Amino acid sequence: MDWNDLFRSELGQLFNLAATASPRHLPAVLHARVQRRATKMIEGSEEGMMEAVSSGRDCLQAGESCTNDPSCSSKFRTLRQCIAGNGANKLGPDAKNQCRSTVTALLSSQLYGCKCKRGMKKEKHCLSVYWSIHHTLMEGMNVLESSPYEPFVRGFDYVRLASITAGSENEVTQVNRCLDAAKACNVDEMCQRLRTEYVSFCIRRVARADTCNRSKCHKALRKFFDRVPPEYTHELLFCPCEDTACAERRRQTIVPACSYEAKEKPNCLAPLDACQENYVCRSRYAEFQFNCQPSLQSATGCRKENYAACLLAYTGIIGSPITPNYIDNSTSSIAPWCTCNASGNRQEECESFLHLFTDNLCLQNAILAFGNGTYLSAGLAPSVPPTTQMYKQERNANRAGATLRENIFEQLQPTKVSGNEKLQRETTRRTSATSSSADPNRAAGAWRMWVSLGIATPLLLFM
Repeated sequence: MDWNDLFRSELGQLFNLAATASPRHLPAVLHARVQRRATKMIEGSEEGMMEAVSSGRDCLQAGESCTNDPSCSSKFRTLRQCIAGNGANKLGPDAKNQCRSTVTALLSSQLYGCKCKRGMKKEKHCLSVYWSIHHTLMEGMNVLESSPYEPFVRGFDYVRLASITAGSENEVTQVNRCLDAAKACNVDEMCQRLRTEYVSFCIRRVARADTCNRSKCHKALRKFFDRVPPEYTHELLFCPCEDTACAERRRQTIVPACSYEAKEKPNCLAPLDACQENYVCRSRYAEFQFNCQPSLQSATGCRKENYAACLLAYTGIIGSPITPNYIDNSTSSIAPWCTCNASGNRQEECESFLHLFTDNLCLQNAILAFGNGTYLSAGLAPSVPPTTQMYKQERNANRAGATLRENIFEQLQPTKVSGNEKLQRETTRRTSATSSSADPNRAAGAWRMWVSLGIATPLLLFM
């Protein structure tokens, strides 16, 4: 079963139902009928997919189980040596084969396929287990085939938010949704409390200095976006604006004077490198890459065709070294506070990172779709014309899979792959390409399902 097709069909019916209702009675209609149908559809279909992805096991549980299993524990220690710099050299002359067999064995263990939950207790520890298995998938890759986090499976309760902000109906709501979002947040106890908390940290000045404590500000921001439901945080952050006053309120949402801006713009490689050295930031960035991958072949502009997941992943990197924000109050342009000037031989890497925010068809369409209320519709046509950089992103995405297949074991082992192994791998790749070309639509559908179920990545190791 193709879950994407199911969502497109069901959600299309929901929006048709909403469109036939009177605007005055729409909140009541949504509460009475649309919400029941949406909840039933989301829980019924995505819970099945969720169970297939993680089987209820997070990486903390998987790590504990592996530690208590002498065989798994030994292999896990060996894997850590394989991926720790030149650690494989400590394994002796048979290091390559030992690393290969270790990876193969652990791919069938409870460790592979485990996930973490965003904002969970011991999140950093959970992610350290995840990256012990997936470390090599990050090396030199701009596009990932998996996310460290469990997929977001429950629908956002925008219906509840609609009822909260419906008091003035067509008066303020159509003029300034950002103001409505602030009012709605003040009505909700958790949203109001955590918003007040991060604003307090972010505007507070350090004693004897004219600066804020950015570390505490970032931590409070992460807490807000991790714990407050998306129906509140997304309305605050992605509300559509038609005037500068509204846009400035939206830009000020994350208190950019502390959380975002600095006297000088650093080279983007500095915050990016800092992010990669931190398990949480690396994971949030990986989730953003995974869920906001642009695609010129998709009607939505998103490879995963899921606007809601892209927006949620975007909020996950707020409060990190690579925190993005609106660059001014006259446009909806987004970027991290950095530049790619003087990047040296890492110029392309720097520009690829920066363009994930400044020239990302998927992210731009997701924000626009949220503003016009079609963020859940997978059939929305791209409203942002493709650019040269978008074509480059698409090409890099297609190239990433091949690069991963070619380099995965070379990153694990200290010695080069033999000629026979290269020939065997190339033969396998040609065979796979031939079989896929026989029915490209079927192959593409199967590939999407394998990725969604967390099966595609282990397959890549042996292609």
